[in-house]
Amino acid sequence: MKKRLFISMQYMEIGGAERSLLGLLDSLDYSEFDVDLFLYRHSGELMQFIPAQVNLLPEIPIYTTITRPIVQILKEGYWKIAWGRLRAKRLAKRFEKKQTSGENASIFQYVADATTRYLPQISNVQYDLAISFIMPHNIVKDKVNAKCKVAWIHTDYSNIAIDVEREQTTWGAYNYIAAISEDAKREFSLKFPALARKVIVIENILSVNFVRGQALLEKPNLAGDIKLLTVGRFCYPKALDQAVRICAQLVKSGLPVKWYAIGYGDQDTVEKAIEECNMQDHFIILGKKTNPYPYIAACDIYVQPSRYEGKAVTVREAQILGKPVVITAFQTSASQLTNNFDGLIVPMDVDEAAHGIKTLIEDKQLQATFRKNMAVTDYGNAGEVERIYNLIN
Repeated sequence: MKKRLFISMQYMEIGGAERSLLGLLDSLDYSEFDVDLFLYRHSGELMQFIPAQVNLLPEIPIYTTITRPIVQILKEGYWKIAWGRLRAKRLAKRFEKKQTSGENASIFQYVADATTRYLPQISNVQYDLAISFIMPHNIVKDKVNAKCKVAWIHTDYSNIAIDVEREQTTWGAYNYIAAISEDAKREFSLKFPALARKVIVIENILSVNFVRGQALLEKPNLAGDIKLLTVGRFCYPKALDQAVRICAQLVKSGLPVKWYAIGYGDQDTVEKAIEECNMQDHFIILGKKTNPYPYIAACDIYVQPSRYEGKAVTVREAQILGKPVVITAFQTSASQLTNNFDGLIVPMDVDEAAHGIKTLIEDKQLQATFRKNMAVTDYGNAGEVERIYNLIN
């Protein structure tokens, strides 16, 4: 008899966690598993890539209110959810005043605590395994029946400020907590020492064939003698504003660089940095791309300038496509690549980061070494799915 597997996700917008989920879904053995996927909203450019073998559960309208604008859901009559989210915002602001460091990420747990009680049960099925692939983790905890439950960690907990006491109650209800790298596991365990025994590592699973196949579908004409590329949401952790300043230093040093950015989000911050640094001709925002892979294939060097990461999916994808990679020395960078083997780790300081990138640009032999080493490295990690099977066998 097949095992029953449940997975929850908010939506399928373009993002690293969403592409990691697709990698997992592509790797599952559907002769052994019946898989139900529940999305809070049936939206996002990546919906089209959900495997046909997956049973996409019907959208439940009230679940869509968790991530849609409050004004909109008020007009639709979801008063309790709207009130809960407004209360969560007040709590998050009050919490932020007490913090001295780290990006305030308390809002997610406050919203979950304030709204989950108003949500219906998702399914009456008794699952063998239920996976909460992204926060809020209250929903799988309270609205799904399963013999075993797993909650995923996609970020570096050393760089965010959270209400530990509140989150510990939710995380503690799970049988396992899956971190996407050893570093992410360590940082989470330091934040929640009482839960350390529950934390396991299951790395992002990517489809190498999918990435390479998608890269062949277009041939973008990127201008520039030296083409750099970054893919990611425009938000504080991804540090695209810093990328603009690094680009300015490269141009100042005499390099004919054009740095392309694919993504969406807080574009105003990036555009402000471009204007301040007079980089309009050198730092080009390409916007949201359903298929970023042809652009990765067309660049010379892929750069991940993040302030912090769990484990950037885009770095793996660039390595799959054989592109020399530069990342900043965020807390979990050592789990992303091996410095001077398949990529380069540079300091976060703008000047030093620019110096490191310049060194790689000018060292063609080092670029060739990276490409050679990447060609013999397995970045797909399809074998990681066995770790999931082991949780229910």
